[in-house]
Amino acid sequence: MANDNRISSRLGDEDLAFLRDTVQSLRARLPFLLSLTVQERRELAKLGEKSIGFDEKCRTYMANNPEFRPGFIDLAEVEQDRALRSQVLRFFAELDRLHEQVDDTLMVLGNEILMADLAYYQSVREAARRGLPGAEAIYEDLRSRFPGAPRQTRTEKAGQA
Repeated sequence: MANDNRISSRLGDEDLAFLRDTVQSLRARLPFLLSLTVQERRELAKLGEKSIGFDEKCRTYMANNPEFRPGFIDLAEVEQDRALRSQVLRFFAELDRLHEQVDDTLMVLGNEILMADLAYYQSVREAARRGLPGAEAIYEDLRSRFPGAPRQTRTEKAGQA
């Protein structure tokens, strides 16, 4: 196995406590944050790059032609939502980038762990094949938990032919 160890680091207890406290502090500063279900996310109308121009036009028309604005629209609340959205967007990119970096780091760490596990598995499999004492029991235990795809039986293979 090639030494593909891209990460060799540790976090101390103080670092972990600081990071947890920092995340909690961020949440405390953002008490309005929501957690949506997958269904809710799917059902919501989205204000994105393509609809920003539409929103800007509506904003102007609502302000200049209030006679067409439905009575249930609270213009002050809509403006407050626009202002908060703008504020959140100021730091969202940095948080998103941090999230991506943490996710990428977890992926690399998982890869490094699994590659070591697979190398060990192959070694113990070969040891079991050669009849080395104790190897067969380890191999059978690991084989039952092997993360690879289940092997097809001869009957399943014949049915595909």
